[in-house]
Amino acid sequence: MAVGGNQPIVDMRSRPAFLHKFFGSTPNTPEYDVVRWLNKRVGSRDIDHFTRARDAAGFIAEMDEAGISAAVMVARSVPGVRVTNDALAEVASAAPKRLLGVASVDPIELGPEGALEEATRAIRQLGLKGLNLDAGFYKEHLKANDDRLMPLYELCQTLEVPAFIMSGPTTPNLAFNDPFAVDVVAKTFPRLKLVCSHGFYPRVHDIVTVAFRNENVFVSPDMYTFAPGGKLYVEAANGFMKDQFLFGSSYPFRPMRQGVDDFRNLGLSADAFAAATYLNAGRIFGVSFEK
Repeated sequence: MAVGGNQPIVDMRSRPAFLHKFFGSTPNTPEYDVVRWLNKRVGSRDIDHFTRARDAAGFIAEMDEAGISAAVMVARSVPGVRVTNDALAEVASAAPKRLLGVASVDPIELGPEGALEEATRAIRQLGLKGLNLDAGFYKEHLKANDDRLMPLYELCQTLEVPAFIMSGPTTPNLAFNDPFAVDVVAKTFPRLKLVCSHGFYPRVHDIVTVAFRNENVFVSPDMYTFAPGGKLYVEAANGFMKDQFLFGSSYPFRPMRQGVDDFRNLGLSADAFAAATYLNAGRIFGVSFEK
């Protein structure tokens, strides 16, 4: 049964397609075809939806049509997909209360000190709201608890902003899609809010176990919520993981409106739905998303 009614919805993983060809900005490219392919793979009913929003105004119009109050834009900085923090901050400036940008750094490319300096600049000067780490996607694949990432987590804890950890089945080497590494980070930095983007799918049992052990671990399976085995996320969210489960559309790899509609019909209790769609996001960012 559908739940939700007229309440805020915060999309915890969304990227404007126009930011980079990896997100489908450029027709007649291999990347564009991959976006269409992945949309089909994860059950999108309109695999060309991402072509509609060609600028920030179009992106916000897609949010409005889906009933999304705020979108957390998580860009990337890995080989082949470089979205600068300045570019992301510029998009966020189009609607500061509705578009929340999360910075990205590549510690392999920048080195330890360079990554810390850029992360600090992006958060303190550009006003980005957190830090994204693509641990398994750098030129040298890392697990989430690699020593080279620890200073960045420490920075986030000091600045009181969340750290987003990229995961999932597209990790180049699946050995680095390791939820147990998050357990180490969560225990090392107990005041740090850790958002697990893509929910470490398909290792659903493992990330749910890590969340059980660590209340500062938030699980955002986004498009993989609807993949085989994803019902376990929902079962956990209706129980102990209610205050740690998050909604994310995965736009442009899945339509915003379809994501919202499908999420309403997952079987979440009214309390779990409210927590996943805006209350937990409010605690992560320290703001209220109440309408």
